[in-house]
Amino acid sequence: MSPFSAVRTLAEHWWVVLLRGILAILFGVLAWTRPGLTVAVLVLFFGAYALVDGIFEVIAGLRGKWWGLVFTGVLGIAAGVVTFMWPHITALALLWLIAFWAIVVGIMQISAAIRLRREVQGEWLWIVSGILSVLLGIILIARPGPGALSLIWVIGLFAIMWGFLLCILAFKLKGIGSRAALATTAP
Repeated sequence: MSPFSAVRTLAEHWWVVLLRGILAILFGVLAWTRPGLTVAVLVLFFGAYALVDGIFEVIAGLRGKWWGLVFTGVLGIAAGVVTFMWPHITALALLWLIAFWAIVVGIMQISAAIRLRREVQGEWLWIVSGILSVLLGIILIARPGPGALSLIWVIGLFAIMWGFLLCILAFKLKGIGSRAALATTAP
């Protein structure tokens, strides 16, 4: 699949990227405004977010025949399912699950942005989003002991920043789709 058709598919479904961004921001705000949540509730929030986000990525990947998105979507779905199947998972196990998920997703985002750099203006937003994801994973692996409250705040901050960047990317994709539609209808 050419990078242009992947961009066209993303532009046609820009609202999915926007919805992912909004969900990430809502998840982050909940983590910050409810810091007294138990680890069990955080597990359920993470599981729901990873599952929904993974489903949207698989759908976008299948529609655009972009197997990298399908792969990261399947990882998100798997992370969500595992979280719901074993809700009594320890905080450390959840921390490692989140850390490795964030690293893999970040690497895939950076890779996609580099692949599409000639087709998309503002690809640096996707690169920054990927770098933030990788950094979150590295920090969680390097510092597992700060406690559940710190984990909630770090994840919340990451989700808000990532969601904000995804919302910006969605509107850039919408603009690309609008320009492409105008170009195809112009005489």
